[in-house]
Amino acid sequence: MQGCSAGNATPIWRNAAPSDLDAIEAIASVVHVSLHERRAVLTEKLRLFPAGCLVLCRTGAVLGYALSHPWTFGTVPPLDHFLGALPRLATCLFIHDVAILPAAQGHGAGRSLIPRIDMAARRHKLNALALVSVYDTQSFWTDQGFAVLEDATLHAKLATYGASARYMVKPLRVEPSSSEPLGP
Repeated sequence: MQGCSAGNATPIWRNAAPSDLDAIEAIASVVHVSLHERRAVLTEKLRLFPAGCLVLCRTGAVLGYALSHPWTFGTVPPLDHFLGALPRLATCLFIHDVAILPAAQGHGAGRSLIPRIDMAARRHKLNALALVSVYDTQSFWTDQGFAVLEDATLHAKLATYGASARYMVKPLRVEPSSSEPLGP
């Protein structure tokens, strides 16, 4: 595991690598028992947009991960489905999944993730962050500057994410200029 030095007691976020997929899959099986996604679906996200895929490391172990990718504002990708490709005219960075093992929760790892995700969005000239809050985490995301966006057209897709699912957004101020390519 690159970048997970044994001497670092403070959890740090680093870019995920294909070698982290075993750990990502193991964490997902603990954290997302009712929202399982196949390894191939997780692998595709890492392949399509490595700049938005991170792992949380401490003392040589991966304790969490975050998967994000450019997407179309106001839409929700279905769970456990392949994206196929990133949208050509992406308008937001969709935070598809954040999973942190219980042992690493409560120490600011989620808060320290947001600047990294924000930076990836700005680097690619995306003007918002979007996500589906699950497991009653809406107050955490609100504290990070996200707000619920009520949209009746999303209700059917949100239902597949669980009863507490809410589509949330955080607008970003992005200076117009040419953007970096979205692919790997």
